[in-house]
Parts: sequence; structure tokens; C-alpha cells
Amino acid sequence: MFVQENIYREFNVRLPNGDAQYLELATRINELINQDFSGLVTILYRLDVGEEKVKQALRDQPGTDAGLLIARLVIERLLEKASARQQFQPKSGIPDDEKW
Repeated sequence: MFVQENIYREFNVRLPNGDAQYLELATRINELINQDFSGLVTILYRLDVGEEKVKQALRDQPGTDAGLLIARLVIERLLEKASARQQFQPKSGIPDDEKW
């Protein structure tokens, strides 16, 4: 849910399940590359997708669609963040009626 909410908020794309999610997001990212590159860079910064990771992915796979490569990096990063949130979520033994 965390990944889909962030993708929708940042890219205005609803993700289907499976591999189609990359294609939907890749299409939107390609639009941003062509029409609002600085907006894309801002989104990637907000999502904490590393500039070096993007550059490396583009260098390593020069014939691959840039939107698809960036979409994979975005989803990977959001999954990492979701995992970290779940892992470090405070486990409180305080009863609800005693919480502030």
C-alpha cells in the first residue's frame, strides 16, 4: 500500500499488480523526461532515489528504455523504505487507554 500511495501521489499513476506496474510508471516517467525533466528530478529527490543509481543504471543498460529503468529504481526504493518502516515500527506495550 505504501508503494502504491507514493507512486500515485508523486506520479499520478495507479499501479496494477505484476509487471504491468513498471510499464504504467515507465510511461509516466518518459512523459516527464520529455516534458518536465526538472519535475522528474524533484520527484526522484523527494523519493530518495539516488542520482548515482540512476546514472549507473542508464550507463549499464544503454539500449533499455530510460523510463523503465527509472521506474524499477523508484519501486525498489519505495519497497526498501516500506520494509524499513515496518522493521523499525515501534512495538508498544502501552494499553490504548494509557497512551497520550
